[in-house]
Amino acid sequence: MSDELNLGLLCYIAYRAMEGGVLDALREAGYHDVTAAQGRIFARIGPGGTRVTELAEQAGVTKQTTGFLVDQLERAGYVERVPDPSDARARLVRIAPRGAAAVQVARGAEARIEAVWAGHLGRTGTAQLRRALTSLREITDPYR
Repeated sequence: MSDELNLGLLCYIAYRAMEGGVLDALREAGYHDVTAAQGRIFARIGPGGTRVTELAEQAGVTKQTTGFLVDQLERAGYVERVPDPSDARARLVRIAPRGAAAVQVARGAEARIEAVWAGHLGRTGTAQLRRALTSLREITDPYR
């Protein structure tokens, strides 16, 4: 048996470091009420809004769990529910102005974390990692 960690676990460790850094930056900027679970739903909201059922499917959680998390995000002012223009019976979850401001903080944190990683891996290593992970999406990400 090898002591080498599998690729999935290695990707997960890096993901958790990114997620933790983003949440830390949000807290430092005054967004103390965002949890990791909420962030995983929030990150999947498309530019024009996304239905709760789609968010649940993409996040791999139940519609009820997603609805609960969206309710929390809505009460905190990060998202809003609006009518879906393509189906009068459906509603979209859309990023509200407070959420858009939080997204800017998150994007800044992501860029800083990637810069640290790039400094560690070097330009070539970073480019190779990005190409490899982008290629891997072809067989792992049904929402690419």
